[in-house]
Amino acid sequence: MFDRKRLQAQMVLVGMNVKEVSTALGINETTFYRKMNNDGDFSRKEISQLVEILKIEDPMIIFFADEIA
Repeated sequence: MFDRKRLQAQMVLVGMNVKEVSTALGINETTFYRKMNNDGDFSRKEISQLVEILKIEDPMIIFFADEIA
């Protein structure tokens, strides 16, 4: 299960907003918001890019969380 709050927290930690992250991923903001709200899934490629862009140390707790924080 995807943990939206942790992803948002990581975005804040690295000082990026939705527009910057979606641009870095090569998708539009609407698509990014939709995926963040569980109306779609991040692809493996997008997860890999997010890990790099947002400097995520443990992607398992964000993208494959057992419980939502």
